[in-house]
Amino acid sequence: MALIPSQILRVAILLSYFSIICNYKAIDMPAHQTYGGSWKFLTFIDLVIQAVFFGVCVLTDLSSLLTKGAASMEQERQLQKLIGLRDWMMAVLAFPVGVFVVTMFWTLYLYDRDLVYPRLLDSFIPQWLNHGMHTTVLPFVIIEMRTTHHQYPSRLCGLLAVCSFALGYVLWMCWVHSVTGFWVYPLLEHIGPWARLVFFSGLTALISLYYILGEVLNSYIWDSRSKCKLKPSHKGTGTDAS
Repeated sequence: MALIPSQILRVAILLSYFSIICNYKAIDMPAHQTYGGSWKFLTFIDLVIQAVFFGVCVLTDLSSLLTKGAASMEQERQLQKLIGLRDWMMAVLAFPVGVFVVTMFWTLYLYDRDLVYPRLLDSFIPQWLNHGMHTTVLPFVIIEMRTTHHQYPSRLCGLLAVCSFALGYVLWMCWVHSVTGFWVYPLLEHIGPWARLVFFSGLTALISLYYILGEVLNSYIWDSRSKCKLKPSHKGTGTDAS
């Protein structure tokens, strides 16, 4: 049995995202006052995605609890819609975008932090908030995958949705550049148009790989748990997969 019920974990994670977003929005940074505000940055978009996703998870838990044992057909249909939305968000947005933000940020940060997170930001953003935006996203989404089985869409539909999100963000960055004359990330200032095209294509391929990774990991975790439950136990005791 889990030490902390998954429902309590989701509420705690949701509250932590509210705290991170509120603290980030309260920072008086020049970038927040320019065209696009915080919405220029994939990190902020990801925080909103994660907060909405865990909000849907908490709402699904509450709906399941309230309808348990006395659910009408209509209530059951509404609950299934919520579960479907939760699973779709996990597959297409929360996992691939969350993993992408964490891995890309820290890879570029370790290579040359000024390409993605100039030292000037240290005077605005405290370390705990930086880790809240760029580190804890990964363990939080892994915890959710470990505690709840999510039904993934067909791979073709999932990849189309992920690529559409990636293309949408690339077009948004290009639009911001056309309006302001500046790229959202300093890295893009140092490479030419063709290099940017290759870069954007590579990142779209990478986020697609993260989608497939999430699908495979989800199947591995829950197939393994199913096998553990079916495996004969020794000394007459059952096997707890939690």
